[in-house]
Amino acid sequence: MPAARIAEISVYPVKSAAGLRLDACPLETRGLAGDRRWMVVSPEGRFFTWREHPRLVLVRARLGDEALLLDAPDRTPLAVPRAGTAAAGRRARAAVTVHGDDLHGVDAGDEAARWFSDLFETPARLVEMTDDCLRPVPPGAVRPGGLVSFADGYPVLVIGRASLDELNARLADPATMRRFRPNLVVEGARPFAEDHWWRLRIGEVELEGAENCERCMFPTIDPDTGEKDARREPMRTLATFRRRPEGGVFLGQHLVPRTLGTVRVGDEVEVLT
Repeated sequence: MPAARIAEISVYPVKSAAGLRLDACPLETRGLAGDRRWMVVSPEGRFFTWREHPRLVLVRARLGDEALLLDAPDRTPLAVPRAGTAAAGRRARAAVTVHGDDLHGVDAGDEAARWFSDLFETPARLVEMTDDCLRPVPPGAVRPGGLVSFADGYPVLVIGRASLDELNARLADPATMRRFRPNLVVEGARPFAEDHWWRLRIGEVELEGAENCERCMFPTIDPDTGEKDARREPMRTLATFRRRPEGGVFLGQHLVPRTLGTVRVGDEVEVLT
């Protein structure tokens, strides 16, 4: 049987915004470099969610060496200087909250705030996670020592392409992998094999499985339009065969880096345990 390999690598520079496909990416303690290091928040520091602002998925972000480059439909593109660069100057710390975790970020400035406030027609700020913000992974699921960005809970999410194929075989309108927002897509494994991946070697790095990914309704948002599916697909169909007796609908596996390096499309995925 052919070896399982990495088929896609994606990062999501701004939490809940569009993904960015890459051919290779450094793996850091917090996950893939640049993944969910930025977040849109209310003036009080509460992060914008897909439930309130589904059009956030239409915001495209690219990572430059000196700036985060933002674009969205009918908006003038904006370059936001990254913290620590000369163009950023002195930036204020901002208290933010992510799923009950009280954290801090660095405010990205008034120009970025106006850009997002105009887009959503409500006051908004953009914050950046810098290296001095140490957010541990959830306790109890893995060995201590892991960190996570502004992601919901864990540094890396992996999904097998065959798992999506199994779902799409039951759907009238096939869903794209973009709806499920993984960092890594693996080809060459059987459907839902990732449920049982607890230690992996991918190319030159090793990762530890944390827990299967319990899905919210985010995949019902069309990544091309920002609109919610009136039929609640593909989650309604996924729930018919992936709901567990203890509750929750699952697709994908959360991972925590245990060694660092670079992951590349085409890297072999070796299941160690």
